[in-house]
Amino acid sequence: MVEERKVVDPTEAHVLVVEDTVPNFMLIARMLNHMGIRRCEWKTSGWQVVQYAEMLPRVDLILLDIRLPYNDGYAVLDKVRQNPKLKNTVVCAVTAEASEEQMRRAQKAGFNGFLGKPLDPDRFPTQIRRLLNGEPVWEWQ
Repeated sequence: MVEERKVVDPTEAHVLVVEDTVPNFMLIARMLNHMGIRRCEWKTSGWQVVQYAEMLPRVDLILLDIRLPYNDGYAVLDKVRQNPKLKNTVVCAVTAEASEEQMRRAQKAGFNGFLGKPLDPDRFPTQIRRLLNGEPVWEWQ
């Protein structure tokens, strides 16, 4: 059985950004807003991301920094994948540790995508639309 991809219109999308640096979050939030995404939630650490996400009406996409206080992005991803409500949520790694090796590690861990920082404002909207369409995005440079 082939799992059908759920396509999410950006104007209807619910995005959770897990980012510990305020300027990085502000940039991501501005770029999402510019795309028409109005439902953008923010967590500053990996601690209790799953509990927080469970309280939201829905989560279509999680943009997850790898280097976070308390739990790194890999530990957070494991918890997301173990949660029945969130296990099929699209989760994209977003990291300054952008290299082909890190990207392969993220693929192996079960991320749906990988975006290297600094994010490219010209490519970001297309990358997010692809993720919301259920397409993987693997770009580290």
